[in-house]
Order: sequence, then structure tokens, then C-alpha cells
Amino acid sequence: MSGEVEYQPVSVKELLSEMKDTAELLIDLSYSAVLLGSDAIAEEVLDLEDRMDILQMRARMSLLLAARTTEDAEALAPVLGMVGAAEKVSDASGDIAKIVLEDIGLPEAMRAALPEAVETLVRVTLSPEAALAGRTLGEANLETETGVRVIAIRRDGEWLTNPAAETTLRAGDVLLLRGAEEAIGDVYGQMSDEEYAPVAAAEPAIDDLERAVDSIVLMKNMSELAVDLAYGAVLFDSTAVAEEVLELEAEVDALQSRFEAWVLRAAGRVEDPVSLRGLVHLARSTEVISDAALEISEGVLRGLGTHPVVAEAVRESDEVIVRLSVGEGSALDGATLREEMVATETGMRVIAVRRGPIAGETTLSRFGRERGEWVVSPRAETELHAGDVVITKGTRAGAQRLAALAGDELEGDYEDE
Repeated sequence: MSGEVEYQPVSVKELLSEMKDTAELLIDLSYSAVLLGSDAIAEEVLDLEDRMDILQMRARMSLLLAARTTEDAEALAPVLGMVGAAEKVSDASGDIAKIVLEDIGLPEAMRAALPEAVETLVRVTLSPEAALAGRTLGEANLETETGVRVIAIRRDGEWLTNPAAETTLRAGDVLLLRGAEEAIGDVYGQMSDEEYAPVAAAEPAIDDLERAVDSIVLMKNMSELAVDLAYGAVLFDSTAVAEEVLELEAEVDALQSRFEAWVLRAAGRVEDPVSLRGLVHLARSTEVISDAALEISEGVLRGLGTHPVVAEAVRESDEVIVRLSVGEGSALDGATLREEMVATETGMRVIAVRRGPIAGETTLSRFGRERGEWVVSPRAETELHAGDVVITKGTRAGAQRLAALAGDELEGDYEDE
């Protein structure tokens, strides 16, 4: 990063909100860069990392000026922790991007993991001749009709994360599209003068290497979920949600231990063991992200509560994270995500499901509570049952509609604004 950073009288709430959205976008982009082998996406990650460095410096300056008494210091300590955690996510994402840009090396087995790791993400420049140029996202109705969503727009060097329905698409916008592989190609073609070229997946040749890759994919999913839940814990000042973050962080640590064992076993069977360096870098950075998630929720876990400026910043960010329990006899009880058309009807994306307690199949958390297993990144055919906990992202209005389907009540104020 180059250039001086000077103090500006900017709202801490606005800075924290932008840092939250940027951190989530960085995670998305960095893993997609690796899985797609895309230098272009990796470069976008480094640009955003520079932006995060500026945001965190300004946030620290503002917080230092705000602390005048010991009471102020106690109240603001968790806020500083959140700033530091967002910076850790940013640095880890930058390290992941450098795996691609510096050709550190990844086995082709990563390509085989692509369909299960993340939805396909592509970067496309909107052509002046595209029918969508000049239309709003609401008018285009892209996600409902195709299942593909625009997760971010770079325009005139500035980022717009999680654009809203009223956002107008302009010729020359760089759009980041996320969706199913089979739908991405058509949407890409509508927006660009070029033909979409999907990445070919290679079949892994070594069992131990395949297991190592599978471990990383699961670590990625759980770390990303932990970040989402951490911000949810802050928003609700919820110890129960913060404890879920602690559980996920412990699971990521256990997965990393298994990953290291699989890599060491595979190293003796690959032609060039040095080619596995990228996997080691990826696992280390992924574990850092889960640690950062724990730091975000640490103030809640330690009973310090949530500073009002933090809760408001999380609430005003582009998306909210909601934790709901499926009620017995509700519309979701016994239904699949596809059958109830959760994404279409509510605008909410179910990012994880924690199964409810079932006799003989549950495990005890470190807090002594019975809980079922996590289903991270559930599919449309995933079936929900009474007692399941669903973690979703979307708008406050969508959260209300989803709560009605689940037969549960939302924590906090989710009235439309």
C-alpha cells in the first residue's frame, strides 16, 4: 500500500459497517481466485486489502480520540478488537490471493473440489450493448430468473458491495457474479462481448491428497460461517450465538490437524512435494480467518456486551445475519429449501443448518448442550425439520418473511426502514 493516511472526521459506525462488508467480500473473492486460478480476481483482492488497511487506520484514530476515561477504554476495547479482527481477515485473504499471483502452487485436485467448495464466481465487464446496461437490478430480476446474483460492483475505482435492487447497472461496470455453474454462462454472455469459458475440473489421483483438499474446503466453509455468526452475535449481543462461533473455531482447528496429517502422507507419493506449498498456505490463512471470527465475538463471550456504535454498524451494513429455529408444524418443518422457495420468496440465503438433537446422533458442545451436526452451504434439496437451526443472510424485510415460515420470532428489531 502506498500513500499517507490522515485523520478524517468520519463516523466510526460507517467505518465499521464498510469494514464488515469488505471483510466478507474479501473471503469470497480470495477463495474464488484460488479455486478458479484467476489472476484478475486475485488482483481485486489485493486492491480491497489496501482499502481495508486505510479503513482500519482511520477507525483506530477515531477510537483513540473517543477514549477519555477508563470507562471509555473498557467500552471501546471490544470495538478495537473488531477492527483488528477485520484486518486479520483482510491480511489472510491477501495471503490466499498471493498463492495465485506468485504461483506458489496448488495441486490440480483443488479443481475437483470446485463444485462443492463455492458457487462459481466470475468477473465480467458490462458491455455498452448489453440489454442490462441502464437497468436496475430490481428490473433485471436476475437472481429470481437465473439464480445468479451480483455480489459486488466496481465502478470508477470504487467498490459497491452487496448492491441493492435499486442499483442501476452501467456500461463499463465490473460485476462480480455468483451462482450455479450451469447458469453463469448464459448470464455472462448477456453481459459481455466474450464467451464464458468454464474451468475444467481434474480428478485427484491420490486419496490422501483428496482428503486434504476436502478438509480445506470444509475449513473454508466453517470459517466463513464463523465470521457471519460472529457479526450476528454482536448484533444480537447473544452469548448463545457467540458460543457457536467458539465451537466452529475449535472444529476448524481440529480439521487443520487432520489436514496436516493428510498432506504429510501425500507428500511421499507426489512427484514434487514442493507443489503442496499452496495447500499449506491456504490452510494456515483459513485458520487465521476462524481465529479472527472468534475475536469479533470475544466481547460478547466475556460479558462486555456490544457497544451501541458496533451494533448499529452491523445493523446498517448491506446484509444481516439471522439465526432461526424451525418450529414444529411450521411451513419449513419437513420441507426442502427448494419446495418452500426460501431464496425466491424471502430473498434470504440459507448459509448453514445445525441439525436439532436426535437421540443417538447428537454430540455435546463444550458448553454441555446437545446439538446435531452442521450442514454448511446446504443445497436446494436439503430437508429441514423441527428443532433445526438455520443461519441465513439477507435483508431485514426478508428476515421477517423467513421467520414466519419457520414459526420463530426474530431477536432484535427488524422492522422495515
